[in-house]
Order: sequence, then structure tokens, then C-alpha cells
Amino acid sequence: MNDLATLMSGTLALRPYVFVFLAVYLVAAARDLGLRRALAFTGWAWAVAFAAEFASTRTGIPFGLYHYTEATRGQELFLANVPFMDSLSFTFLAYASFCLARLTLGRSRGGALVLLSGFLMMLLDVVIDPLAVRGDRWFLGQIFYYPDGGIYFGVPLSNFVGWAVVGCVIVGGASAFLALTDGARRPGLGAALYYGVLAFNLALTWWIGESLLLAVGLGLHAAAVLALWSFASEREVRKGNGIPLRVT
Repeated sequence: MNDLATLMSGTLALRPYVFVFLAVYLVAAARDLGLRRALAFTGWAWAVAFAAEFASTRTGIPFGLYHYTEATRGQELFLANVPFMDSLSFTFLAYASFCLARLTLGRSRGGALVLLSGFLMMLLDVVIDPLAVRGDRWFLGQIFYYPDGGIYFGVPLSNFVGWAVVGCVIVGGASAFLALTDGARRPGLGAALYYGVLAFNLALTWWIGESLLLAVGLGLHAAAVLALWSFASEREVRKGNGIPLRVT
């Protein structure tokens, strides 16, 4: 028990930014979904993410083959060969993406909401993963690597497909089993969390001098913001005119 407490405190000390985002997520999700569903979403998202990471580090599915260096084993909590904090971060990334998708689509549910949530989570990773691969140049450290590299700043494209799929599974499963959208009314803080995570990663990208990755990340997310804003604006206009906007 003492060893577990030591590893948990070590995880917190090594990755304090993860737990800041996690704390914001828990406040936002509890207000939005209610505490019970927020905790259930946390458990579900973590379980899906851990299963995906466990499989990917052995078979390459769904993220592509990569390996954790385990350089911090004994300093932070690992489950099998996966750092606990890594799978845990998927909880707030999926929730933040789900909130931004809801702000964009309004009351639309079903497949459109699930697909947009998965896409938005993948879009975060176009900045997060290349930055994490360069973890030896900032305070993350070199915690994992792709043995075959990848064409997108050292990351294989399969990784982004995997993130989109995992995001869809998390949000789709939670929507089916937890009635996630029923009574959920406060996505604003979760959407702000999305852009808080993005800003943090872009700032670190700038700090380590990766100007091309920074430009690509800014360009992709600027285009996404314009597309989301345009869709949401059209939805409001149609709503004001009494014209239904069909989104399934």
C-alpha cells in the first residue's frame, strides 16, 4: 500500500499538468453530466484507452506499433507496460472533444456527434503526439518511441486513425450506456478545456523551437475553428428561420 501511494505521488510530481487538466475536467463533467455519470465516463474512457494502448504496444492496433521506454518505472505508476497517467489523459481529451462537438451541433445526437467528437480528439493529437515524441526536449522526457518512425513529424498516420476510432468508441459507448446527452446542458467549460489543452501543447511546441509543427498545428486548428463556427452559425440561422438542419 505504501508503494502504491509512493508511485501515485511520483506520478503527480512528474506530470502535474495532467492532473491540472484532470481536475478541470472533473469539475466540468460533474456540473455537466452529474457526478455519477462523470465518474462512470472517467472509468469507461480510461478502460478503452488502456486497452488500446496495451494492444498497440504489442500488435500495433489501433495506434500503430510503439513502445514505452519505461525510464520512469519505479518513479510513477505503471499498469503492465503502460504509464497510468497516459491512459488517464484520454478521459479529459475525449470529454473536451465531446463538449466542443455538442456546442457545434446543438441538440443533434447519434452518429454525427460521435464522429465529430472522435475527429476533434484526433485533431488535438496532430499537435500532442509529435510533441510527445520530442519529450526529451521538454519536461515530459523520452517516455515512448515508434520503432519505424512516421511520416508526420515522426508519427505514423495510423496513430491518428487510432485516435479517431478510440474517441468514437469512448463517446459512442458512453452515449449508449450512460445516456450521456440526456440532461447534459453545460458544455462550455469542457470546450474551453479543449482549447486550454491545445494552447498548452502549442506553447510547448513553440518553446522547443519546432516552428513547422507549430505552423501546421495552428493552420489545421484555425481551419477547424472556421468550419465549426460556420456550421454552428448556419445552424442558428436555420433555427431562427424555423428550417431544420439535418444531422444524424
